[in-house]
Amino acid sequence: MIVRNRPGALGLMLAWKGSVFPHILPHILLSGLFAIVVTWVTRHHYLDGIVEYTLLPFTLMGIALSILLSVRNTATYDRWWEARKQWGQMVVEMRSLARTSGIYLNPERRRSLLVLALAHTHLLRGQLREEDVRADLPEGLNQVLPQDELDAILSARNPAAQMLQCAGDLVANAYKAGEIDSVAAAALDKHLHSLAGVQAASERIAQTPLPFAYTLLAHRTAYFYCYLLPFGLVGAAGWFTPVFTGIVAYTFFGLDRLSEQLEFPFGRHTNDLPLDAICRIHEISVAEALGDPAPELLQPVEFQLQ
Repeated sequence: MIVRNRPGALGLMLAWKGSVFPHILPHILLSGLFAIVVTWVTRHHYLDGIVEYTLLPFTLMGIALSILLSVRNTATYDRWWEARKQWGQMVVEMRSLARTSGIYLNPERRRSLLVLALAHTHLLRGQLREEDVRADLPEGLNQVLPQDELDAILSARNPAAQMLQCAGDLVANAYKAGEIDSVAAAALDKHLHSLAGVQAASERIAQTPLPFAYTLLAHRTAYFYCYLLPFGLVGAAGWFTPVFTGIVAYTFFGLDRLSEQLEFPFGRHTNDLPLDAICRIHEISVAEALGDPAPELLQPVEFQLQ
């Protein structure tokens, strides 16, 4: 995710990091080159009597395409924002779990529970990004789980869910041992249940893309419009047709590309969510709750927060 102060007018025009421009530049160049060819052919009257130069159909088609891309971008932004709200809720639940566990559990049980919950957040991040996060797991995890059990969890199809199950088992064992009553067990399980809800919502977003037919329609319409537009512009714009075509192509191809990035918000694109930074917030919350030295917040690198 890009984190920076809003630049001035010139800086805004020249901003490269976080822009979709590098990804759509080939399409802009091709549409502009095609517009040059159309303009040259038209200026030499090779299309006289074959093509009637009018903007009316392109105006109607442009309105339809604008509405289509607008609806698609709204849908993908809703996915991005829903994912951000879910991971923001995870911060709330981790801090609440740290506070509630301090009320009901003895220090050893509390540390074990928070270590398991913290491991769950890292494993969920790894599953969503399809990355190996073993090196990021909390240091005390080996003291909470036997190595063979930890290996079994990490080799499971859903390690994050298995880790959360271990946290639930810890609460159940504390209840069976008479260390906490049913009220305390229910209070702790409520936070674990909320963490499971965050995981389920994140998996739903990651595994359910927008309908492919909708994406295909937006792609095709944008391509058809941008490559046919020079025929409508050339009569009025002349040799400025490639310039105007490039501007329109930047707008429509840019909106199309941006919606692709927002559709899957858990990756490492510049506009994706900073899951590493959020997991670091969890680490800080747990460390401060346990009285351990807390790590520093992750800082943006070239305006990008991972």
